[in-house]
Amino acid sequence: MFENILLGIGPLLSVNMLIAIAGGVTGGVLIGVLPGLTSTMGIALLIPITFSMPPEVGLAMLGGIYLASTYSGAISGILLNIPGTPAAVATLLDGYPMTQKGQSTKALALATFGSCIGGLISVVALLFIAPPLAEFSLRFGSPEYFLLAVFGITVIASLSGEDVEKGLIAGIFGLLLSTVGNHPLTGFMRFTYDIPALFDGIPLVVSLIGLYSIPEVIDMLTRRKSGEKIKLNLDESNPLRFFPEVISQKVNLIRSSLIGIAVGIIPGVGCSVGGFLSYDAAKRSSKKPEEFGKGSTAGVLASETANNAVTGGTLIPLLTLGVPGNPVTAVLLGGIMIHGLRPGAELFTTNADIVYSFILSLFISNLLFVPVGLFMAKYCVRLIQIPRSILAPAIMAMAVIGSYAIRGSMEDVWIMLFIGFCGFVMHFFAVPRAPMVLGLVLGTMAEGELSRSLSLIHGDVGAFLIQLVTRPISLVILILCILSLVQGIRQQIKKNSVYEN
Repeated sequence: MFENILLGIGPLLSVNMLIAIAGGVTGGVLIGVLPGLTSTMGIALLIPITFSMPPEVGLAMLGGIYLASTYSGAISGILLNIPGTPAAVATLLDGYPMTQKGQSTKALALATFGSCIGGLISVVALLFIAPPLAEFSLRFGSPEYFLLAVFGITVIASLSGEDVEKGLIAGIFGLLLSTVGNHPLTGFMRFTYDIPALFDGIPLVVSLIGLYSIPEVIDMLTRRKSGEKIKLNLDESNPLRFFPEVISQKVNLIRSSLIGIAVGIIPGVGCSVGGFLSYDAAKRSSKKPEEFGKGSTAGVLASETANNAVTGGTLIPLLTLGVPGNPVTAVLLGGIMIHGLRPGAELFTTNADIVYSFILSLFISNLLFVPVGLFMAKYCVRLIQIPRSILAPAIMAMAVIGSYAIRGSMEDVWIMLFIGFCGFVMHFFAVPRAPMVLGLVLGTMAEGELSRSLSLIHGDVGAFLIQLVTRPISLVILILCILSLVQGIRQQIKKNSVYEN
């Protein structure tokens, strides 16, 4: 493994790689500060830019966006009580009260240093946990990969929020879209209507751009404008002088990082859950729990350390098994596949230089967003005051250009607009879009592996079902699928009982 790590250092030190990391981190900070521009949308919009780059450079840029945008949601949350991303919601509980006390720079410093430390610890976990898990995946055959895709699809219940039925509808719609184009084994054309752009299926990146950009643009243009002028509460103290206070909370940092990593590994949970769990753990173990919610430094540090530790945790099942843990990694999975890479053992052997340079680039990204975030905090938060009449057309232009640039086809732009309209309808009826992403991404994988499995046993469905329960790894994954479904059903029953009472 150490040889592979050394192999990844070479590409990491190239000028192109460092520029990509810096660009990704800077763009991620800007995306995270703006409410509505989530990490998922940012990565979906910028994937087309990475097409002309080597895979390791493109992935490093996307990784920088992911980490920096997860962190920077806390900037607007601390200064304005407006979370830039869902990951920063727990940070508001103590971050904004600190700003009201005139301690905004201290709160930003705690959030920045905590995010950096949590992110670094999670990348270490990724570096040492992922390769053995990937090596274990060598024992996987087509039935196991099929069940892994099914397991990923069962996460739909967890990504559906409070309305599982709507989440299932979105997931099924994504699965249906994944069947468009030629069959993975026979090449038979399905639902293409003689449109050449559909022969290879619904373009994944085009779909992601439309799904996450068009609804936000429409929402920006139709939302009522607030006449209240936003007041920025800033103080001018040196943020570096608060670093010793961060280091002094060693137990809080380690506990929050471990919680974040564990939450990230579990598919369908997310950064916001990691932040709240860590915040609750810090409050329970604090000698002064009454300070939480009133400007506790431990509360800010716990939530921000955990939600950035989640990022490294989510990449462990993504890179080793191809199972995305949240909508961001579902989009990132699309970016990995578009560069011709496949998660699993092959990624850590045949493409070791690419995957290890990507993982090591995350170290640099976590370190880089400290100076970038602290420097830009006082300035980029003012982007929130940009008129929506300017911001919305700019996002729309990026969506159109990005969709066209992929294959130089106007048909892709029309597909993007169609998927975007579907996304707007889903947004209007409060149907979650993340399950649709999972269905679209994993549907192709599930169909391909199922076809390969059946072809090896000459289409004998009975023999295939017997394989699922007699192969040890398949049986374990099948049990996990059942447990995931049972958990989703229990959550739904519990929710219905609360409504009835």
